[in-house]
Amino acid sequence: MKITGGRSRGKILASLKGMEIRPTSSKVREAIFNILGQDMTGIRVLDLFAGTGILGIEALSRGAEGAIFVDWAEPSINIINKNLASCGYKDICRVLKRDILKGPDFRFLPLKEEIDLVFVDPPYRKGIIPPVLAALSGCGILSGQSLVVTESSENDALPERAENLLLSDTRTYGETKIDIYKREH
Repeated sequence: MKITGGRSRGKILASLKGMEIRPTSSKVREAIFNILGQDMTGIRVLDLFAGTGILGIEALSRGAEGAIFVDWAEPSINIINKNLASCGYKDICRVLKRDILKGPDFRFLPLKEEIDLVFVDPPYRKGIIPPVLAALSGCGILSGQSLVVTESSENDALPERAENLLLSDTRTYGETKIDIYKREH
């Protein structure tokens, strides 16, 4: 698994085998950052269901000023920490162990500033994304210009709107669907 862009482009990251981890493919990651833009300078990132941390690390490689990674599995937490250390991003990140499936309440996040970009990449076909979007919309952690990028199965039906988050773009790559939500004011 290689970083596809930015200052760490080409760096090989550790991954997990055997678990139900499904790292976002390089093709899909490249497409996401082609849509969002390659320059992430100054943004703050939240990577939910982080797995290996690849999406947040891609944003850091492109200039994000910091990231919070959240996952429930200890092997994922360990691999995220390893990947952050190998890229030199450990000092600007937090890695938190939380089971968001028990209820998407984001008051536990250690925030000094609002989040600009959120990645939501849960297990496919389990109906997880709609309640996470609703919780993100209503919890007050998103900046005025926030984007929420979800990754799901091409067959997962997602809402056009989740309170103040409005679906602005949908793309399908094989069996993977990427939806991008923008925060409305």
